Amino acid sequence: MSDQITPVVSRHPGFESLKGKVVVVTGTASGIGLALATRFVREGARVVGSDLNAEVGAQKAAELGIRFVACNVAQEESLKALIDDVQAQEGDIDLFCSNAGIAIGAGPETLDKHWELIQNVNVMSHVWAARHLLPRMLERGEGYLLNTASAAGLLTELHSAPYAVTKHAALAFAEWLAVTYGDRGIGVSCLCPEGVWTPMIENAPILQLTAVSTDLLADRVMEALHAGKFLITTHATTLAGFQQKANDYDVWISKMKHLRTKAMALLETGQKAFVSQPE
Repeated sequence: MSDQITPVVSRHPGFESLKGKVVVVTGTASGIGLALATRFVREGARVVGSDLNAEVGAQKAAELGIRFVACNVAQEESLKALIDDVQAQEGDIDLFCSNAGIAIGAGPETLDKHWELIQNVNVMSHVWAARHLLPRMLERGEGYLLNTASAAGLLTELHSAPYAVTKHAALAFAEWLAVTYGDRGIGVSCLCPEGVWTPMIENAPILQLTAVSTDLLADRVMEALHAGKFLITTHATTLAGFQQKANDYDVWISKMKHLRTKAMALLETGQKAFVSQPE
């Protein structure tokens, strides 16, 4: 973009209310997905939950009083079946939360089959969801995509290269969707949390040091959906670190080296920030 061009910040109008809106959330058996589904139910949305773990997912859905559809987001046909099912049962999808994700692997020695799996779950699931949702949303001239990435997409992940790589890609795809379809009635938000008290951080004591509750995360999501804001973060350190990374990559990498040393030491000693999740 030319330096002479001053971009005008424009946002999707967002949701004044989710009451009566058809909302689909993947990964609702636990963690962020369950927290989002719970909050959306409180907001009066018609929520459909989904997860690979059909037994636990169905149990949690029953507790929330919502419909559940089992789905393996690592397979395009399964995601398409979920979208088609909701379209047939509830009608047009107003908000699709592509939230399911996994963390596996370490460095380049991670097996190819695991690289492929995490790529499918953390990246391609967003692509496939958009592929099958966008034609219907564009025809209506409205629709909203909420994709869960991670602060690792803006910064990095200290333990798993596959996680860091796929979360960077998930953020990049969400950016592209917002740029390409933002003026055609499609809202796009990307959720990039740091440590949140979910099963995902049980083996990451460095994240437990500053972990926030799922309630706080849900508050941030609702604020962003109301405002039509693209980037959703949970910690002030995320954007501060991102800005430092942009300003001086070498200094940032040096700091990350020291942080990784600390993280690995915590992991080796099994140190926990808290005995249990705070209220």
